[in-house]
Amino acid sequence: MAQTPAFIFNVPETPEDQGQEPSPYDESEVHHSFHQLIQEQSQWAAEEGLELQQRVPEADTLGASGSGHQAFLGPEGVPDYSTATLRILASMPSRTIGRSRGAILSQYYNRTVRLRRRSSRPQLRGVGRSARPSLRLYDLELDPMAFQEEEKRILLVKELQGLTVAQRDHMLRGMPLSLAEKRSLREDSWIQKGKQRGPQGRRGLFSCCSRLRYACVLALHNLGLVLLSGLQALTPWRYALKQIGGQFGSSVLSYFLFLKTLLAFNALLLLPLLAFIVGVQAAFPPAPSGSVPAFTGLELLTGGGSFSHSAMYYGYYSNATLNQPCSPPRDGGQCTPDAGGLPYNMPLAYLFTMGVAFFITCITLVYSMSHSFGESYRVGSTSGVHAITVFCSWDYKVTQKWPSRLQQDNIRTQLKELLAEWQLQQGPQSVWGRLRQVAVLGLVWLLCLGTTLGCTMAVYAFSELMIKSPVSAEREWELLALPLVVCLLNLGAPYLYRCLAALERHDSPMLEVYVAICRNLILKMVILAILCYHWLGRRVGALKDQCWENFVGQELYRLMVMDFIFMLLDTLFGELVWRLISERKLKRKGKPEFDIARNVLELIYGQTLTWLGVLFAPLLPAMQIVKLLFLFYVKKTSLVANCRAPRRPWLASHMSTVFISLLCFPSFLGAAIFLCYAIWQVKPSSICGPFRTLNTMYEAGKVWVRHLEKAGPKVSWLPWIHRYLVENTFPIYLVSAVLLAVIYLNIQVVKGQRKVICLLREQISNEGEDKIFLINKLHSVYERKERSRVGRAHEAETPPTLLADEQDAR
Repeated sequence: MAQTPAFIFNVPETPEDQGQEPSPYDESEVHHSFHQLIQEQSQWAAEEGLELQQRVPEADTLGASGSGHQAFLGPEGVPDYSTATLRILASMPSRTIGRSRGAILSQYYNRTVRLRRRSSRPQLRGVGRSARPSLRLYDLELDPMAFQEEEKRILLVKELQGLTVAQRDHMLRGMPLSLAEKRSLREDSWIQKGKQRGPQGRRGLFSCCSRLRYACVLALHNLGLVLLSGLQALTPWRYALKQIGGQFGSSVLSYFLFLKTLLAFNALLLLPLLAFIVGVQAAFPPAPSGSVPAFTGLELLTGGGSFSHSAMYYGYYSNATLNQPCSPPRDGGQCTPDAGGLPYNMPLAYLFTMGVAFFITCITLVYSMSHSFGESYRVGSTSGVHAITVFCSWDYKVTQKWPSRLQQDNIRTQLKELLAEWQLQQGPQSVWGRLRQVAVLGLVWLLCLGTTLGCTMAVYAFSELMIKSPVSAEREWELLALPLVVCLLNLGAPYLYRCLAALERHDSPMLEVYVAICRNLILKMVILAILCYHWLGRRVGALKDQCWENFVGQELYRLMVMDFIFMLLDTLFGELVWRLISERKLKRKGKPEFDIARNVLELIYGQTLTWLGVLFAPLLPAMQIVKLLFLFYVKKTSLVANCRAPRRPWLASHMSTVFISLLCFPSFLGAAIFLCYAIWQVKPSSICGPFRTLNTMYEAGKVWVRHLEKAGPKVSWLPWIHRYLVENTFPIYLVSAVLLAVIYLNIQVVKGQRKVICLLREQISNEGEDKIFLINKLHSVYERKERSRVGRAHEAETPPTLLADEQDAR
């Protein structure tokens, strides 16, 4: 059995290294020394005529060598290298590291030797030729499987004992071994170290302290892992999302992930409103302006009645100064306000809290969009992704039956999506096919835009009719007519678009979803634009002596409630009833597919209503949170029971980015423009709300600044901030430019990553060619040496008389 020579790597120590602990990161010298050692051994082997293969005196070796310097080609065009060359290739680090535990132990044993830096060992260069380990009669065998694992383990334990605690932990943490083997190595190093230090008195005490400290650190680490796993278990809908992704694919999963994102946005918007507006006003309730009507139950649909006198709407909040400090006089009279104090100005708090909440939402949206863009459009090599999914997707930590089944479904669905995406790569169509497809697309788009225009005109005509015929308080239920018409149009038009989309016959399901999203988005945004004009352009003038802010808040409340009711009805009749009809009457086995485009646009539409109405109904985000929570479980139950996976599976790698982008630009930007116009241009009502005595809502900031200028020099910096950062338009443009620059820079970073990835691919390809070149050179060198060896052996075996006869014959 071939024995592997033990080489001692000598790394010269510098004077600065004396007295310092070795760092586990300084490995460049080891690599340099190893490279030097290989070069020296190669030169000496060439001088002494050392062989790379063990001498086997058989006749078959005479024909093993080739006649050329190039490798022979096998039956399939693969180079047919010799046995020694194949052994060398098999012992390359890229083919041995991670293959066995012995290779890992051997590798990290050498690293611990480097960390110890034992200067007592002699250098290889200073040892005589006779005392050096010889390569003669040995294979150039670098395979770590030839080492004895137990010997290497004992040596590794001894080397670990000579390291410090931090270096030992770092070394064990970096080993690609199982946790049980790492724990065994750590315990062996501690036990033997304790045995060595036990009889030494005070050093044994230090070992106990170190062991106690290590136990405390390990206990805290385990506690942190338990808390982290508990937090992950508390993640909302964690297992439900895994189940949806495994059964229905990433396209359907993207809808539920988007719903979860909207839930987080609404929670982030609701927190400052509860803390600085609703909570403060609830702690200091205003005096009732009149009798509060009794609760009848109709308020849940209309939003009026007793809800109009609650913290739900804008008109409930007072324009007084809350928590106003005062100093009572000595004569027992009423207290007078302290001129130097800073009371809680409710109009200012209302305006600034709305602005800060929207600014935080904007920052969060931009960050989410840029992060999602960077994650979705990150370029990686698509070659071999199927093999990676098959062989590298399984999580071996999963041991229970249900998670294993869920992981199997997830991997199977991923493979279906990858194969479907690969099959979509078809050849170019003919000219006639392209012309026909363009004509069909143009016709379908004209019909869809005509439908959108008709719906818009219907909403506008009905809104004008509602203005001309006002509704009395006794007939409050008639206010549901406009929301009912809007929801009917929003429900019926997408089904018409879906029927027209069947004529297009898109090759890509993803393109079909994007087109459907675009058409539904145009419809809903145009209807919302008509409604915004109806509220701020027409209703403000018609409701001069009333609280028009409450009316707008109630309209948005009714739209949200009716939209939620129609979503439930669509889930019931569009999915459940259709499944029952198709299975029992039509005798079809297939269930309907989940309409991703229509459901996603319903979420965006509902979120837009929330942002439009938050100024007039501060508790509208709370309603949206309840709606989203209830909607998740309804949609999940209907999806599992009534829907099936997409007939043509497709990989929704960019869907989350598209959803966030649509939520940011058409939805949030439109709501921000609407609210800015209401704050800066529209006159508030004179009978309700915190801005009842002002010409515009924005004047609340100016009044506050004038009050601060009289308060004293202690707060003189606040008027300066308002004057130069709020009233001045330059900071607003600057913040907008910074946000756009962040998005642009993130896009450029992704493009730069693409270029770097392309360069790295090219470099990997070139390195592969270099390796092939070096292997061919190695093969040719081995063949020359083999021919020379065979020639010398032939000369040695031939008698001198035969050699003389051959020379005479020549």
